[in-house]
Amino acid sequence: MSLNKHLYTLEFPKILERLARQADFSASKELALGLVPAFYLPEVCEMQSQTSEARRLLGVKPDVSIGGARDVRPLLGQASRSAALLPNELLDIRQTLVAARHVKQAISRLADQFPRLADIVGRIQECPELVQEISRSISDRGEVLDTASSALARVRSELEVAHQRLLDRLQRIVQSPHNSQYLQETFVTQRQGRYVIPLRAEFKGRIRGIVHDQSASGATLFIEPLATVELNNRWYQLQLDEEEEVRRVLLALTELVAQESKYIAWSVEALAELDLAFAKAKYADELDAVEPEWVESAGASIRLLAARHPLLDPETVVPVDVDLPPKTFMLVITGPNTGGKTVTLKTVGLLVAMAQAGLHIPAAKGSILPLFRGIYADMGDEQSIEQSLSTFSSHLTNIVSILAECDDKSLVVLDELGAGTDPVEGWALARAILEHLREHGVTTFVATHYSELKAYAHTTPGVTNASVEFDAETLAPTYRLTIGLPGRSNAFAIARRLGLDESVIQVAQDVVSPEALQTEAMLRDIQAQLDAGTRERATAEAIRVQVEARLGELNQRLANIDKERREILNSAHADARREIEAVRQELRRLRQEWAVTPPLEGKAPLPVLEKKAEAELATLEATVGVEEAPLRPEPKYRGPLQAGDQVWVEPYQAVGEVISSRRGEVEVQLGRFRATVKRNQVELHERAVEAETPPGEGGAEASDLRMLAVDSPGLELDLRGLTTEEALPRLDLYLDNAYLVGLPWVRIIHGKGTGVLRAAVRDALQDHPLVASCESGKDGEGGDGVTVAKLAVE
Repeated sequence: MSLNKHLYTLEFPKILERLARQADFSASKELALGLVPAFYLPEVCEMQSQTSEARRLLGVKPDVSIGGARDVRPLLGQASRSAALLPNELLDIRQTLVAARHVKQAISRLADQFPRLADIVGRIQECPELVQEISRSISDRGEVLDTASSALARVRSELEVAHQRLLDRLQRIVQSPHNSQYLQETFVTQRQGRYVIPLRAEFKGRIRGIVHDQSASGATLFIEPLATVELNNRWYQLQLDEEEEVRRVLLALTELVAQESKYIAWSVEALAELDLAFAKAKYADELDAVEPEWVESAGASIRLLAARHPLLDPETVVPVDVDLPPKTFMLVITGPNTGGKTVTLKTVGLLVAMAQAGLHIPAAKGSILPLFRGIYADMGDEQSIEQSLSTFSSHLTNIVSILAECDDKSLVVLDELGAGTDPVEGWALARAILEHLREHGVTTFVATHYSELKAYAHTTPGVTNASVEFDAETLAPTYRLTIGLPGRSNAFAIARRLGLDESVIQVAQDVVSPEALQTEAMLRDIQAQLDAGTRERATAEAIRVQVEARLGELNQRLANIDKERREILNSAHADARREIEAVRQELRRLRQEWAVTPPLEGKAPLPVLEKKAEAELATLEATVGVEEAPLRPEPKYRGPLQAGDQVWVEPYQAVGEVISSRRGEVEVQLGRFRATVKRNQVELHERAVEAETPPGEGGAEASDLRMLAVDSPGLELDLRGLTTEEALPRLDLYLDNAYLVGLPWVRIIHGKGTGVLRAAVRDALQDHPLVASCESGKDGEGGDGVTVAKLAVE
């Protein structure tokens, strides 16, 4: 018995038929229908990864396809035999190569994201010369073009001239007053590939010619005038020449195809493999499937969560969890008929076969499968009339074959084991078969009605019970699988529900042993407790989901509040900067007026006022800040605070420096002002760097120096027109004064020129201890003619 027999029993070919419907051309459909499970883990993982890549690719680029490709391999064999290909067949080859080129280019650009698909398209051979030659020779409508050869262009040119001459001569004949009286109609038509005119039968011979046909009534003769015979012959001969040249062109193209046949075949095979991956991806999306996880060993590692039978209606199918306990590799399922035992067995077998064939499985994430070297199944009514085998004999024949082939790397699913014979002998035989499989470590799933096998599963290591549930109220199965609990009898409950006399039921119960009745009662209690636990877990899960959703909403609200705060601060800073710029413009206007108007007596000179105004503006800019509202940094350290630590101050939404920390309060320096906040309102961001200079030896601190009375040097220093030797001392003095008054940044105007002064200024700025960073001015600030330096102020 071959493996295909077992796959057929599991209905795996139906899965392949649905997969094939997702393919775009015959070559990939053929691959889909011939798909079989692989038994080598790296091969299985590679196929699964291809499917996952295809799903991700179609998710980001849904227009990627092999559109227009055909399986042209039969045409390649024809070309190799020098049998001329037809124009439409050559167009199919061209279209296939063009489609291959397009998909290769699309995926190759994303090779880093989709390496396995890129490997597939890497085998595509584009054959550009063949594509170009077919395009030059055949139109999209399948016509051989004049450009196919110079001889064909010449013949067609002569053919057009000959045709026109023939028609002109015939038109003169039919329109001649002398001849028109003998004609039935004054038109030209064709008979047997020759141009003729309609002559009335009674005037036969009045116009000399060859009769080619006559009308059904015999009243009209279609004759070829002798005057046009040579023209007709010429036109006909040129048609033959055209056909011969077209045949020669097609043969030449066919020869090119034959020369490239090996590469075209490679491309078709690569396209088929790629399209198969796309088909797997589309089918996985249709099933809402997932890629399973894999383990090397068989047995207890099998874990299918929310597994669904892929052939059942997804709207009504009931998912089952098949999660074997540790060190368990045999599951005995009991329960009522039509309760879902067979569906569960087929679901397990089908999902294993699908996964090892590279298909994603209809289950939940976290599903785990071992790699099986063989998949065997025996289920359903396999009675054989031709071989005169009963149902029992047919099943036993299959089981004998399975036992001979399976090992500890095999999966075996058995439905109604031991059925179809005497119950006592049947359950004994079933138990012996299960024990044989257990001793050989075979992963086995079995469905049975034998209550004796429940006790076997309960007491035997490596074996566990499972049951499909039944609703005694509705007399209908629930199709839910419960692992660890055997199925209980529902005969008495069903009989009572259907109205059987209670006295009859009581007599039946008296026949059953008290131990059996107690067992059934115990199973009912356990089932009730499991149901209650399931409901409680569902309630707890619903509450957890609600709490997480509420927490997510609160976090989002906090993020929105923080975003709004930053927007408000940034807007306020922008307004302040605009007001400062307006004051600067007013200051420039006053400077211009001062240049033309003498100062009034007793008023302060403009330079003094200008210096005071610029100093106030600089102070205002330092207070307002030129940076946008900072984002909250992630805390990096924990522990006590010390002077010099960088902390995030929550009430002010800013980074500050610790001055001191005592009694649960922290004094921090925020720019040019200090504040005292609670300890729990700050987060440690950066530890202080210990000073290299011993205390008391460094003279006045920088913060003290900045308190000295120094006039503001302004935010700009213009060095244009100075030499490097003149400019650098001025720059150094200017930076000292700017730092002392606490300017956050300055603009150094050096112009573009030859670039010598600019280079010297930027070198000096980069090495200067008071400069934190420098950069070229923006487009509105002078570009490369200006360098903006940010000073290292606190």
